[in-house]
Amino acid sequence: MAVSDPDPRAARADVELRLPADGAYVSVLRTTTAGVAARLDFTIDDIEDLRIAVGEACAMVLPEAEPGSSLLARFHLAPASLTVSVGVETTAAATPDYDSFAWQVLTTLAGDAVVDSEAGRFTVTMTMESSVLPSAPRADG
Repeated sequence: MAVSDPDPRAARADVELRLPADGAYVSVLRTTTAGVAARLDFTIDDIEDLRIAVGEACAMVLPEAEPGSSLLARFHLAPASLTVSVGVETTAAATPDYDSFAWQVLTTLAGDAVVDSEAGRFTVTMTMESSVLPSAPRADG
């Protein structure tokens, strides 16, 4: 991302999904992620990498979630690029484990990944670039 480009994480999300902060709902988020990435014409391999990365992000944030709270996913779409933020509400000061298996997989699959642990939220944000060059806009979109 060029220095003059606005940070996509600061802009309003193109898609936002709120689910119970429970591991049983991770498959719903992974499926939604695959659908959004397919809409951006990501390859099958890119989509599977993104699904795995989102699952690992959930593995990092869900243990920090307050009981009864929500898992919030935000998707920022750009030509040949998708930024996904996965976060939960927390009262404890969450510290990311950068040596964890989840973080290692996430950073291997995603082109860019960051953790934000601010008061009341613990969020993992990743950006994936499609391995295919952006094409002309689709006639149906």
